[in-house]
Amino acid sequence: MPLSVSDDVLSESQSLQEIGWLPCELVEEYNQPDSSGNIETHYKRRNAVLQFSHPGDSAVNPDSITFFVMASKVNMRKYVQAGVEEVQCDIHRYNAGGIEARWPGPGAQEHDRWFTCTLRHSGGLFILTTFLRYTPTVAQADDPKWVIEDRDRLITTAAMLVMTRSPSVEVGLLREQSLHCQFVVDHKQPELVLEWRVQKRGERSKLFSYSSRSGQSEGAGVSLKDIAAGLGSLRLPATTLANEGTYICSVYVPPLYGSHDLALHIVGQEQKVVCEAQGYYPLDVQMDWLREQRGRGQLPEVLKNVLFSSHRHHQDGTYSLSAFFLLRPTATDSGYTYTCRVSHRSLRTPVRKSFTLAVTGSHTEKVLLKKQSSKRYEASK
Repeated sequence: MPLSVSDDVLSESQSLQEIGWLPCELVEEYNQPDSSGNIETHYKRRNAVLQFSHPGDSAVNPDSITFFVMASKVNMRKYVQAGVEEVQCDIHRYNAGGIEARWPGPGAQEHDRWFTCTLRHSGGLFILTTFLRYTPTVAQADDPKWVIEDRDRLITTAAMLVMTRSPSVEVGLLREQSLHCQFVVDHKQPELVLEWRVQKRGERSKLFSYSSRSGQSEGAGVSLKDIAAGLGSLRLPATTLANEGTYICSVYVPPLYGSHDLALHIVGQEQKVVCEAQGYYPLDVQMDWLREQRGRGQLPEVLKNVLFSSHRHHQDGTYSLSAFFLLRPTATDSGYTYTCRVSHRSLRTPVRKSFTLAVTGSHTEKVLLKKQSSKRYEASK
C-alpha cells in the first residue's frame, strides 16, 4: 500500500535535510506455529514516517505511524548525502537481550524502549543504523506485548548511530584499502567495545578489538586516535586473495549493539581474451565463447559480452574473424574452463579450443588462448 502524504509533496530532487521527513516501513516480527507445530518467524511491514521535528509539531501524515525524532547530538540527516528517493528506510523494534541498563545519555529513563532505523542507499553508497530511544507511558511500560496502532505518534531521540560508506568494495591485488566504519553516541566518553571480524567460508575470526574501559586493543589496522573521534575504519595493506571475504564492524555501547557487514571482492587486472578463426571459406562462420565449471554436470554458459571484429578478406580468397571478451577475474572464477567454439559448413564438427583459469594469491595468471596454425576450410561443392 503506497504512503500518502496530505500536505507536503515528496520531490525527487529534495534531500532529507530539505524535507525533514522520510517514508519508512515499520517491520514487525512475530512467531507462529506451522502445520507441524514448528515455530516460524514472520514479518509484517507497516507504513510509517520518520519525521525530524520539534515539540508540538503535527504529523505530516496523520494516517500513518509517525516516529518523531527530536534534536540530539546524533543527527542522522548529516550523514545521508542522497535524495530521498534513493534511500530505503526500515524501522525495527530492538531487543537488548535482557540487559537492564539505563542509557547514560541525556533524558534517558529506566524503562525506555528501543527501535533501530536503518537507511540504505539504493546504489549501495552507504548503510546507516540509528538507535531510537522511546520513553513509554506507564501502561506501555507494564505491557510486554505493547501493540503500536496505525496512527500512533512516538516521540523518540537518536542515541547512537553506526554506519559504513563501503558496504561492498571491489579492489585490485596488492592495493591498500580502507573499510569505512563510523559511529556517533549522544554522550561523552561512552563505555564502548569496537570490533572487526572477517567471515570466510562460514568461519569467523577476530581481526581487531578495542575496549574503552581497559584502553587496550588487540590486532591492527584501526587507529586508536580515530576511534576517539568516532571513526573505526579498518586499513588493509597490499590486498591479496586471502583478504576476500565479509568484514563485520561492530560497536557495543551497553545495552546497544550495532554492526554492519562489508563485502570485499578482490579483482584481477582486466584482460582481453581473443579467439581467432583463420583461412575459412565461404564467409558464413559462427563463433561462441563458453564458460563452465568442470565436474558440476551443468551445461556450459554461452557468454553474452563477446565482441567480434569485422571479417577480414585475404588475397587467397579466405577470411578470418576474431571473437573476444574482457575478463576481470576474481577468486570465484578460478577453476572455470573457457572454450572458443567455431562452426563452419566445411567442418563435420565444431572446432573447440579451451583454457582453464587459475587465480593465485599473489597475482592473476595471464591467460592466453593459443592460435592454431592457419588452415583453409572450403565448402564441398
